Amino acid sequence: MTPSNTRDLILSSCASVPDFPKPGVTFRDLTPVFADPTAFAAVTSALIEPFRGGFDRVAGIEARGFILAAAAAYASGTGMTAVRKPGKLPREVLSESYVLEYGTAAVEIHRDEFPPGTRVLLLDDVLATGGTLAAAVRLLERAGAEVVGAGVVLELAGLGGRAAVPASVHALATI
Repeated sequence: MTPSNTRDLILSSCASVPDFPKPGVTFRDLTPVFADPTAFAAVTSALIEPFRGGFDRVAGIEARGFILAAAAAYASGTGMTAVRKPGKLPREVLSESYVLEYGTAAVEIHRDEFPPGTRVLLLDDVLATGGTLAAAVRLLERAGAEVVGAGVVLELAGLGGRAAVPASVHALATI
């Protein structure tokens, strides 16, 4: 499938939900993309293609990033790292905080997640302000990984998130 066909498939499948999670926000729901086997396969292939052969592990950000990372890891024959919200991992963790509109949040991985120099492709569903993706890049790098790039299904360009991410970003669709 061509990049423009993949983009069109994403945009036609994505559901827009007005006033969710709060008034004035339009939520872009990608679950219909994941539910359609043709769309899901196309998205998985398109996310890994620019990085094929250049990574040893795929990392996914909680929660929808897990879906993408698991599929991409399987398709590429690599392992998968879960970038979690605080308090979800049982062993010693590394944590990276970031600022939200009204407060702070953090992401975590196991301290011993991978050997130094592991080349990691980071995936998430949507790039909005870039705070979560940027924190995940910093976290993986602190853990000794080389982040080869970040892939997202949908980028909300008006929020300027790409500029906040200290890695190459590959977005399949932009609105």
